[in-house]
Amino acid sequence: MDIKEIQSLIKFVAKSGASEVKLETDDIKITIRTGTLSSGSEPTYVQQIPMGAAPAVGAVPAAASQAPAQPVEPAADTKAEDDSKYITIKSPIIGTFYRKPSPDKGPFVEVGDNISKGDVLCVIEAMKLFNDIESEVTGKIVKVLAEDSSPVEFDQPLFLIDPS
Repeated sequence: MDIKEIQSLIKFVAKSGASEVKLETDDIKITIRTGTLSSGSEPTYVQQIPMGAAPAVGAVPAAASQAPAQPVEPAADTKAEDDSKYITIKSPIIGTFYRKPSPDKGPFVEVGDNISKGDVLCVIEAMKLFNDIESEVTGKIVKVLAEDSSPVEFDQPLFLIDPS
């Protein structure tokens, strides 16, 4: 089950009015809880059973997973044509994106910085573990596509790199 199918399931449950739905297969276990009007929205938990190099998963608020998913996808499609000459660095895991190694230090990279293969671009926190995200290419940072301290999804674009 991929992230798009999970998002579709969350939307379906929200529209159906059910307060809780549990789905369990051989490789994934999902519990979706929706809140009532008086208590606000409750978190949606997705737990994946470890299988080889499967990406880490975490808690995703139900309301947050529905609203941003729709505007982000069309914007990415329209910009893909303009940015076709650039390499996109994508998130290998679900977690929280950090541009700095700590709050009192500067960002790992800025727009316009030249980077080499293996340079640390950012950190993604997943389940209390901080994972360094290293560049797989040499080039120049053209654009930072994610906000500092914001949640990111698997395969979400983080940086645009000009390899020339």
